[in-house]
Amino acid sequence: MAIEKLFVKEGIRDSQLEEYLGDMFDKAGYSHTEMQRTPMGTRIIIFAHRPGLIIGKSGRRIQELTEAIKVRFGIENPLLDVKEVDEPLLDPAIVAKRIARSLEKGINFKKVCNFYLEEVTKGGAIGITIRVAGKLAGVERSRFAKFRRGFVAHSGEYAETLVRNGFTRAAMKPGMVGIQVKIMMESPKEITVKQKVPSVEDIVAGA
Repeated sequence: MAIEKLFVKEGIRDSQLEEYLGDMFDKAGYSHTEMQRTPMGTRIIIFAHRPGLIIGKSGRRIQELTEAIKVRFGIENPLLDVKEVDEPLLDPAIVAKRIARSLEKGINFKKVCNFYLEEVTKGGAIGITIRVAGKLAGVERSRFAKFRRGFVAHSGEYAETLVRNGFTRAAMKPGMVGIQVKIMMESPKEITVKQKVPSVEDIVAGA
């Protein structure tokens, strides 16, 4: 098999595995999965807010999941590891899913998005962008709405290295609604906060 076709096949399989795990462990606060191919096998790292729901009692569920992944996706010798997401409000995948669940419960999308803008920035992010697209607020045609607070790089090196991305869908009665969340945790080194230098008048007034 040509190397290009092999990469495409692996990419499709990885995407299917991500969707499979996301659906299975939604209640565990599933975030994302990282795969590392080693000479010993394929290491699959699952990130979630409540890892105990994935591991199960005495690790039994992990053993069952390992066998299921091996059979379903044809991954030889999968090595599963589960890591906890300590701050779920700073994880864009988890935030996107929480927004989706709120929309499915009928909560107004503007109220939901503004709530998470506030919570994420309070949690320590320097910026967050939320984009929702689909049939919103009872409109017949699809539309999109964008919410932003703080600074988020949207292109270039900083967008690739400093911005975390999350995406999911909400199943609404009029149709599917896509939710994309971008969270930026660090400021670029070139951006500095300038402090005001007090004038002589300010010093005298404060004396």
